Amino acid sequence: MKALSHPRRSNYSHRTNRFYDDEDDGVGEDPYPISKADDWKMMPDVKMLHQQGQADDLKDRKLGVTWKYVSVKGVSSGAAYNENVLSQLNVIQSIKELRHKVPLNTILDNSHGCVKSGEMLLVLGRPGSGCTTLLKMLANYRDEYAEVTGDVNFGSMDHKEAQQYRSSIVMNTEDELFFPTLTVGQTIDFATRMKVPFHLPSNNETSEEFQIESRDFLLKSMGIQHTYDTKVGNEFVRGVSGGERKRVSIIECLATRGSVYCTALEWAKALRAMTDVLGLSTIVTLYQAGNGIYDLFDKVLVLDEGKEVFYGPMKDARPFMEGLGFACEDAANTGDFLTGVTVPTERQIIPGHENTFPKTATEIRQAYENTPVRKEMEKDYDYPTRAIPIAQTDDFKAAVGYDKHKSLPKNSPLTASFVTQVRACVIRQYQIIWGDKSTFFIKQTASLVQALVIGSLFYNAPNNTDGLFLKGGSLFFTLLYNSLVAMSEVTDSFTGRPVLAKHKAFAFYHPAAFCIAQIAADIPVLMFQVSIFSVVLYFLSALKVDAAAFFTYWIVTLSVTMCITAMFRAIGAALGTFDGASKISGFVFTVFVLYGGYQISRPNMHPWFAWLYWFHGQIIPCVGMNLVPNGPGYNLSEFQSCTGIPGALKGATSITGDQYLESLAYSHSNVWRNFGIVWAWWALFVVVTIVFTNRWQSNSTKSGSLIPREHVSKQPKPEDAEPGPTEKDLTEKDPSAAFSDDDTTTLGNQLVRNTSVFTWKNLTYTVKTPSGDCVLLDDVQGWVKPGMLGALMGSSGAGKTTLLDVLAQRKTDGTIHGSIMVDGRPLGVNFQRSAGYCEQLDVHESLATVREALEFSALLRQPRDVPREEKLKYVNTIIDLLEMQDIEHSLIGKVGAGLSIEQRKRLTIGVELVSKPRILIFLDEPTSGLDGQAAFNTVRFLKKLANAGQAILVTIHQPSASLFAQFDTLLLLARGGKTVYFGEIGDHSTTIKDYFARYGAPCPPKTNPAEHMIDVVSGVLSKGKDWNQIWLESPEHQRTVDELEQIISTAAAAPPGTSADGHEFATSLWTQTKIVTHRMSVSLYRNTDYVNNKIALHLILGLFGGFSFWQIGDSVADMQLNLFTVLNVIFIAPGVINQLQPLFIERRDIYEVREKKSKMYSWISFTTGLIVSEIPCLILCGTLYFLCWYYTVGWPGDSNKAGAVYFLILLYELIYTGLGQLIAAYAPNAVYASLANPLILGTMISFCGVMVPYGQLQVFWRYWLYYLNPYTYFANALLTFGVFDVKVNCRESEYALFDTPGNQTCATYLADYMSPTGQGSRTFLQNPDATAGCRVCQYWYGSDYLATLNIQDYYVGWQDTGIVCLFMISTYACVYLLVKLRTKASKVAS
Repeated sequence: MKALSHPRRSNYSHRTNRFYDDEDDGVGEDPYPISKADDWKMMPDVKMLHQQGQADDLKDRKLGVTWKYVSVKGVSSGAAYNENVLSQLNVIQSIKELRHKVPLNTILDNSHGCVKSGEMLLVLGRPGSGCTTLLKMLANYRDEYAEVTGDVNFGSMDHKEAQQYRSSIVMNTEDELFFPTLTVGQTIDFATRMKVPFHLPSNNETSEEFQIESRDFLLKSMGIQHTYDTKVGNEFVRGVSGGERKRVSIIECLATRGSVYCTALEWAKALRAMTDVLGLSTIVTLYQAGNGIYDLFDKVLVLDEGKEVFYGPMKDARPFMEGLGFACEDAANTGDFLTGVTVPTERQIIPGHENTFPKTATEIRQAYENTPVRKEMEKDYDYPTRAIPIAQTDDFKAAVGYDKHKSLPKNSPLTASFVTQVRACVIRQYQIIWGDKSTFFIKQTASLVQALVIGSLFYNAPNNTDGLFLKGGSLFFTLLYNSLVAMSEVTDSFTGRPVLAKHKAFAFYHPAAFCIAQIAADIPVLMFQVSIFSVVLYFLSALKVDAAAFFTYWIVTLSVTMCITAMFRAIGAALGTFDGASKISGFVFTVFVLYGGYQISRPNMHPWFAWLYWFHGQIIPCVGMNLVPNGPGYNLSEFQSCTGIPGALKGATSITGDQYLESLAYSHSNVWRNFGIVWAWWALFVVVTIVFTNRWQSNSTKSGSLIPREHVSKQPKPEDAEPGPTEKDLTEKDPSAAFSDDDTTTLGNQLVRNTSVFTWKNLTYTVKTPSGDCVLLDDVQGWVKPGMLGALMGSSGAGKTTLLDVLAQRKTDGTIHGSIMVDGRPLGVNFQRSAGYCEQLDVHESLATVREALEFSALLRQPRDVPREEKLKYVNTIIDLLEMQDIEHSLIGKVGAGLSIEQRKRLTIGVELVSKPRILIFLDEPTSGLDGQAAFNTVRFLKKLANAGQAILVTIHQPSASLFAQFDTLLLLARGGKTVYFGEIGDHSTTIKDYFARYGAPCPPKTNPAEHMIDVVSGVLSKGKDWNQIWLESPEHQRTVDELEQIISTAAAAPPGTSADGHEFATSLWTQTKIVTHRMSVSLYRNTDYVNNKIALHLILGLFGGFSFWQIGDSVADMQLNLFTVLNVIFIAPGVINQLQPLFIERRDIYEVREKKSKMYSWISFTTGLIVSEIPCLILCGTLYFLCWYYTVGWPGDSNKAGAVYFLILLYELIYTGLGQLIAAYAPNAVYASLANPLILGTMISFCGVMVPYGQLQVFWRYWLYYLNPYTYFANALLTFGVFDVKVNCRESEYALFDTPGNQTCATYLADYMSPTGQGSRTFLQNPDATAGCRVCQYWYGSDYLATLNIQDYYVGWQDTGIVCLFMISTYACVYLLVKLRTKASKVAS
């Protein structure tokens, strides 16, 4: 919708608002304007709003929009290809395409017009004709187009100057982008809070009072104040109804208090009133605009194929088209008539004009350009240069400046101060957290559980050399766990991005405010999270019991957690795709783990230094393997020495904490310097986040369909000159949705004829809400017979979709009472697949093509005895019927980046029709998003299906009179799911008109009966009557009850009309699995972002890990490096798991929302397809990782060992993928899954014997968790093959040096110590004959080192490899189990 200014009035300027005079600079005297919306219930409030502005002597915010010679070009859809995994490697093809200029498609061709303040323009056109593009031009949204020419002026400003006033020139698109867990009240509270003016009206004392008044006014204006405490919701979160969500979109748009509005939505009367009184300029594009809505506008602009075939006063449009020879029936919608004149099969020609009427858009435009209307309209094109608009623009700028907070820069488009923005964003951030409180609580609970588990792992670590590794490990894990948790920020970043981009366009707040609010909201949450984790782990690990030490540990942990959180958030903000962000975050995480100073000493990175305080000032005695010799008879310290401890002095039996730190290149004196460096990094990450967040673009900038590269040969090539349909095509095309009546017979032959009658009786549906039980359906009854097309109508929130969900067995919660029967019998096991259900929300696999989606449905849902060829042949029929030939090879994509809303709607209908439903077809608002002709074609097609014997029930929102006439029966619901009418509609709606007339609500002549009924039941015509009670007391109700009883008893006595085949699914499990696996494999093959990033992550981590541990040597210290390189292999998992889970959950949601409920295929096939489709990619990734890592670390080159390690790496790829899928299978959303990962992965990494050697594990864990951990066997097997046979050569610093008592030889002195039963049985004495300076190396072979890790022999490697195989199988078995457990059964009536 758009608001405008006005020039001199002409005969053609039929403005409905007489309050303003174009000759005046000020406001007219008449306080009561003549408006077509004077009967709107909120009109007095709007007038009061305006009068308050006058009383406060505020400047008017009037702005007109004028545009001349505007042409827009975009990349031709036929020129955009989706590369697959192999085609992207075709360098020659890429070079060829780079050399050729990408063909552009003309979307808008030489458009022109002028909308002054107080005027409303209706833009009409079929989908794809350029309506939305024109609105985007007039809303100053230009970024997504390849080329824009022509002038657009806002008042007297050009489009560049108008950018800083973007909050007053706004567009409400078809996309509904919200935080689904916020309530309607919270969403609108936020929007209105951001637009409170600096100078308040005199009748408001505080900004809170103004904000609450604005919020309540907007909610009331759209009639949704009752939804204040209801979640907004989306496809997967239950919330308000679809119609109510659309109104929330409009309110959010109106909250900007703008001057120019563009919208693609309804609620025209409210807009009319505000336009008239406040002097807005409003531009609306509508599909299926009824005459009631059409008559509210001042001007109409008709587009066809981007060409402007009419622009002028609303009253002149129909006469112009009729003058060209096009016939319009009296009852027809004028809007539908205007958009249908260029469609050969839809237009009707006045007799005598058959040879003279214009046949193409170009010819109609030529005729229009020679009319007086065009010449009159041209007089307004100098509007921006006139005195009045210039003055109005100055007033507008002054008004905007007056509203703006004084602290904001002069050129800022924002209204509220930065502090207010941050405060509002912080409040919203907490509301988002609380709205999804289960995720918040799982995060905190996981932290506590993890701290207890890890604390018990490092429990009471001794204050000697045995405890050095343990205490270092506990401190390392503190940071490791909090980093793993912080990785969920990457997932979170992409969840909220579209909403932030929308709010940025509305100029609600600066992205910096959003980023700072996130940080402010983080602080208490992270303080709590770090505190519960730190207190438990610190004291269980027996770290230094000293206040200074503990609080240093706590503040450093908190600081590093804040820094790492900011870093992952910056990565999420900086990367354009989730897959790209996952790759980078996985790599960065590995870098931090590897170079944190725990695995490799002399760290290259600063953060991991929290251990300094514990070691400072400590005396650490050497014990166990680190003291040579040791055991009975070796108690004299002057004849012993430390070994294997960095920093130990020759001959010493203890080491100071500072000596140990110095050997790691740490110094206690650097603690606070490093603390400052951490916060400096934090500040850098915050700045990076703000900079990149400011560059986020709306999702809709990626619109347009893509052709998979492998289907290029099937797609007609776009012409170089101007791709798109030629005039000849348009003249000759024959939309087959408008099949001739003869085709009903053909259709009937192809369909399964239905003879079953479907009934529902005394149906009540109740759900539990925080405020108690809520009844959504209240004692509803009715039936659908074969050959009957039933309409289900009601206002938004009346329960239309709910009733359809209940009847179609799609509800998984709540309580249903009553009976639902087919042929008087309870529903059979195959009911859900035998009934087609087109849902309102179009949920599809985004990387499938249109044809593939249809074939998938046909192959899985048509009966198993139908040959495959026949199923595919029927797909061709449906593609023709629904006019999808031009998009059959296009990828479906996601909303805003793929098929248009209208194309997706047709596909949704097609997917159900190809299944040849046997009992009946449910359709939930199948015409929303379609233009009048497409809607009429769709309903007429449904009528033909009904004539062929189908039973069909359709929810439909305010259909046109011609559309309504196609239906046989009507079930009309009022709010609360109460029945207002059920029965025949009658010829020309006579039956239902008579019913309402009898009870005091006659339908006026030339009024659409469908709109009239909605107004009577829920709108201004209700006259306070309880229409549900009227229905219950009417003779029609009694007849309905009697007939329903008779239908049920008659049907129950006769043989069933539809025989159940006894199968839950139409095809066998093997067939389902083949088809589902094929679809998922093709989808992955086309998902180059996902595959490339997974491969890149493996390559980077393999090379990075390999070169970090380059050619590991054979010293004692190198033995530990072998251990850590294995730990590094384990750390492939977090980054890849974080990437695969959102894809898994997205596919699971598609399955649960649509395919499972249609009984398309089993959960077993679904899970198998998900698992098997990943395997080829995993083999490739594992191979690349092995090649990059194995040979660079210098492990044995002989094939038996290298081959074994390669096999293990492949098994590990499968295990961690299964683990990620296992977590995702039961997680409610991707963020939840990313928070569960650290708990599960952290526990498995901790107890695999790498971070704490087997001998030092607490007894409680050692005998069960150690052995139940797949990582234990994986790490042990890798170390066996890589290290077992290595001969250890001690470095000079690693020898234990000591003298012998009584001039004994070293061999004699150490005989007991080195005996097979002695503690030094695995040590190596270099100089057995010496009598002084004995040199003992801690290990002889790698096998001696592995013995300390509970790896006693070489066969353990193969034994553990076999166990890893078993774990891989059991992990995938758990994926199946959790998918099954999550698969809720549909609720049935009781």
